[in-house]
This record gives sequence, C-alpha cells and structure tokens, in this order.
Amino acid sequence: MLVLTGFADEISDRLEEQLDVLVSEGISYLELRSVYGKNVLELTDEELVRLKSALSKTSIRVSSIGSPIGKYPIQAPFAPELEKLKRASDIAKQLDARYIRVFSYYIPDNEEPENYRGEVLSRMKMLTRTAEEEHITLLMENDSGVYGDTDARCLSILQHCDSPCLRLAFDPGNFVMNRVMPMSEAYPQLSTYLEYVHIKDADQQSRMFVPAGEGDGEFSAFVKALKERSFSGFLSIEPHLHRAFPEQEGPERFRIAAQALKRLLLNEGLAWS
Repeated sequence: MLVLTGFADEISDRLEEQLDVLVSEGISYLELRSVYGKNVLELTDEELVRLKSALSKTSIRVSSIGSPIGKYPIQAPFAPELEKLKRASDIAKQLDARYIRVFSYYIPDNEEPENYRGEVLSRMKMLTRTAEEEHITLLMENDSGVYGDTDARCLSILQHCDSPCLRLAFDPGNFVMNRVMPMSEAYPQLSTYLEYVHIKDADQQSRMFVPAGEGDGEFSAFVKALKERSFSGFLSIEPHLHRAFPEQEGPERFRIAAQALKRLLLNEGLAWS
C-alpha cells in the first residue's frame, strides 16, 4: 500500500499546527526538514526528545530526514558533509526513520556540469559508504542547480555508487523545471532506483510549481506506472505552491496539494495509508 507523508514545515513553523493539519488529512508520517525554527540537523538532543514526545501523542512517524546534505557548492570542503551525515544518521535512528534525503552538489553558474563529474561521483560514493556503515538509506533528490538535475546525470551517480543504500527520491516537478519529461524520459531510465517520491508538479511555461496533475509532470501516467509495479513506498507531499496560490496560507496550500494527490490515486483505484 502507498504511504502518504509530507514536508510539514510548509504548513507552518509551529509543530502543533503541522501535526494538526497532517492528522486532519489522514497522513500519519512527515518528512522532517525543519522544526522549532531550525534545520533538522541543528536540533539538540533535548529538542529531539521533545519532538519525539509530540509525535508519539499524535501517532505520527518520520518517513525521512530532509537533510540539506549535498545542497552545497561542489567547491566547498567535503569533510563537514560527512560529519553532517553522521549526525543525520543519529537523528534518523532516534526517530526510527529509515531514510535521509541528500543532494548531488551545486555546480557553479555558467559552467559545464561534466567538468565536475569526477568530484561529484567521488563525494556521492563516500556518502554512500558512510550510509552503508550506518545501515541507513540515502535518497538522492533530483533538484535544480545540482549535478543530478537531469535523468542522465542522476543515472550516472546511481550506477557509479551501485548500492542499495543510495536510492532515488523521484521528483516529477523538479524534472519539469529542468526540461526533462518525468515519465517519457526520466522514469524509463531511473525506475529501478526509485524508492521514494516527492509529490509536486510544475508548469513548464510559467516556471511555477502546481498541484499534482495540473502541470506538465505526466502525473496520470506516473500514477498508473506506480500501480503497475505495485509500488508500496512513500509519497511525500511537497507543495511549493507559494506563487501558484499566493492568497492561501501554508495549511491551505498543503491541503490543496494533498487533495490533488488523493484525487489522482482515487482515479486509479489506489489505496493509501
């Protein structure tokens, strides 16, 4: 069965409001990126205990640690990244989360990504080895500006690292923003590595994120493909709808995004928890 989760910090800065909206939408997981006004990797042990207690009271669990690891310039020192991954692994274990989201490093503006291929692959391999030692799974997100912003470069990283501890967080909206069609181009190459999905769509012409199914992300075909493969992983709602619905507050934007996804699933007769 599909499991819904989401970036609750797009609902509100307040944990209580985040949890209230998740519960009202029947969502029992969250992807932890920021809380208490700080990034997840900056949380103290005391704050983690407080967070775990609040989650327990609402029976909401953590699907993934939404870390910023790899969302840094490729020229920046690498050693701090390994330290961050060890901290992220410790947090994941404390919160019983299996996954840690990572990125594949920002490439300098106006430079060819392939000039940095060797350094990117080396860093991603070291991150993957650390994940293997920590018995955790990294989820590489295809994002704009990083080396892995296209299907071909994502595939290059995943093939090079060749590990069950590095999987893909497939983001249709981000592929659209990078002029890659999610289903007709990216999915055939990357489907074997897909283990987690970030749910956002995008309109290529306006360069704006929109609710799932309302843009160029080929969401209908994507949901059909998930059904055909009996995908049973996490679908993580990441609205990014600030420009599309500027008049709506965070909680309402999250509900709009969640309900758009549920309609797509219902149309395919897919159940979720």
